[in-house]
Amino acid sequence: MAAAASLVAAVGTVAGVVSALDGSGGADAARPRVTRSPDLLPLPAVPTARSAPASGPSPSPSNSKTVKQKQKPKPTPRASTGKSVAPASTRLYRHTDSQVLDWVRAHRSDPRRPLIESRIADRPAAVWFADFTPGTITSRVRAVTSTAAREGRVPVLVPYAIPERDCGGASEGGAPDIAAYDGWARRFAAGLGSGEVVVILEPDALSQTECLSGGQLADRYAALARTGRAFKSANPRARVYYDAGHSDWNPAGTQAARLRAAGAASPASSDGVFTNVSNFNRTSAEVGYARRVLAAMGGPPSLGAVIDTSRNGNGAPADGAWCDPSGRKLGQAPTLRTGERGIDAYLWVKLPGESDGCKGEPGTFAPDYAYDLAD
Repeated sequence: MAAAASLVAAVGTVAGVVSALDGSGGADAARPRVTRSPDLLPLPAVPTARSAPASGPSPSPSNSKTVKQKQKPKPTPRASTGKSVAPASTRLYRHTDSQVLDWVRAHRSDPRRPLIESRIADRPAAVWFADFTPGTITSRVRAVTSTAAREGRVPVLVPYAIPERDCGGASEGGAPDIAAYDGWARRFAAGLGSGEVVVILEPDALSQTECLSGGQLADRYAALARTGRAFKSANPRARVYYDAGHSDWNPAGTQAARLRAAGAASPASSDGVFTNVSNFNRTSAEVGYARRVLAAMGGPPSLGAVIDTSRNGNGAPADGAWCDPSGRKLGQAPTLRTGERGIDAYLWVKLPGESDGCKGEPGTFAPDYAYDLAD
């Protein structure tokens, strides 16, 4: 599967997230890929095209390998159908600098605005750090974690700068080498503060590894293990989750072996795994898959899983389409209380409405797409 099916659209915008670029205009993005039909391949991560201030996070990744598709005329937006969406946990942090919020502020009279605002913009989502900027990463991370701490909320951060990310695909980028990545990760850790924080560590990094030699793969495993330890050492209240891909990608046993090699079975560096980033698989399928991965890892029972529910309300398309597929809907609202054994959170890691590249430029906010997801 492509990198980022879990991350799908992470680099240019890494699906379903808010990013924190430092104004460098990076174009990293993640998009899903298709394996054999009807399976969805992992998507690459892509940060959004929009740059945030130097003190802010990077844009969220989103699918970016695109084949432009003809779009049908959109129907006139109608009033909300009144379908209820469970309220989001008040403990999760909603970053105030995102493309959807920019759009809402600039389009107060747009008939699509009330639905997009209430069902997407008002909900907490992840903050992506997808550009390699060692000089500013500490202050940018600290800006998010300190604000969240003042509000008594839990931010969700996505470090996405591992060397050779997306195996040179649409979400290529990141640190030039492992030594540089180690330094970037230490600086990232320095901004984590002392409050609760959830870290979604390097989407696709353990699911998409086919481009790496044996030595490069061993280096990646070691770097991820060091990074997890550095994050938890810097902030013992940080919850760090490692890449488990998704239920239509690698077999649970295969993924578990990679996770063990990267330190994900050790409480010193890990709190468990994450699945479905930027993808569309139903929550029930991901719950079962995450439990199989955790069991195969053989770690302590304290390890749990996080599932990206940002676009999985209708499940994955039967034809394996990954680029802004029609008919998808928002999934479960972000929450730290799932009621499912071993499932720590449902989160919106991919930012709903940020395009994979077919209904808008990769990583940019597409209001028609957002409206369809929310309606």
